[in-house]
Amino acid sequence: MPNSTAQIDSGNTVLDVVSFEVEAGKVREFARATYAADPVHTDADAAHDAGLTAVAATPTHVVVAGHHRDQKRFVESLGLAIERVVVGSVEWEYARPLLVGDRLTGTRRIVDDATREGKRGGMMRLVTLETAWVDAAGDVAVTQREVLIERGA
Repeated sequence: MPNSTAQIDSGNTVLDVVSFEVEAGKVREFARATYAADPVHTDADAAHDAGLTAVAATPTHVVVAGHHRDQKRFVESLGLAIERVVVGSVEWEYARPLLVGDRLTGTRRIVDDATREGKRGGMMRLVTLETAWVDAAGDVAVTQREVLIERGA
């Protein structure tokens, strides 16, 4: 069962901690939805032939965690107006492939919070978040960075 919490950790703002398992059915859904051509994402034999111990998740698979998070609560905890928030960018830095059966725990922190003038006038707030996705061994498997932009009123 996924879980999600919010806390402050040693002066670093922790927005939430969420855990989930990389499930075979979800990997198939993501592979189909993203038109993944590499059979390591759909075929166990192909994954094993590629040196993997299980089917590999697609590169953006950790977005599934959004279904386990209270997105509205975390946006409100940042003081953002959710109706004016867009995702400016997302990037993933992999230490290793994610595999079916992995149990990941992601700790999402605020790494930057800035305002600037928008190109069409008005101020924009840019909040940069970082989630370290740790596996059952305690190793970071992937780091996700995202920038939320709150457009001016």
